[in-house]
Amino acid sequence: MNINSRIIATGFYVGYAPFAPGTVGSLLGLFLYWLVPKSDSVYSLIVFVLLFFVGVWSASEVEKESGKDAKIIVIDEIVGMLITLTFFEKSLRGLAIGFVLFRLFDIIKLFPARLSERLPGGWGVMMDDVIAGIYSAIVLRLIFYLAIDLT
Repeated sequence: MNINSRIIATGFYVGYAPFAPGTVGSLLGLFLYWLVPKSDSVYSLIVFVLLFFVGVWSASEVEKESGKDAKIIVIDEIVGMLITLTFFEKSLRGLAIGFVLFRLFDIIKLFPARLSERLPGGWGVMMDDVIAGIYSAIVLRLIFYLAIDLT
């Protein structure tokens, strides 16, 4: 297996965390979002989409050795977290709520997230978290508009 695919798929090896690697991967996604300057722009979305395709490739490669949607693969959580937060201004409260929402939607896997896991290779690994990220972004936007000033 290509070492680059393992580094990417495991989020620089945070996927090897002994406890809750998906949560640790989501935290890495949150951290990366915080580091990206002007991450509420369309250019960030383009970068995140490219990262999605790199994630499909790397997850497919790691699955060949580690099994279907192995726990060490966290690139899907990283991308899902980035999708959740894209187009939001950076605030600690907004990031915290986005993180909780993403973890919740990633765990409960609303339709069609669970169904998307049946897709072959890295597509199945990545798509359920993309869907969770989209749901999270929608709910976060609703919270932003209806209830809480997230700035």
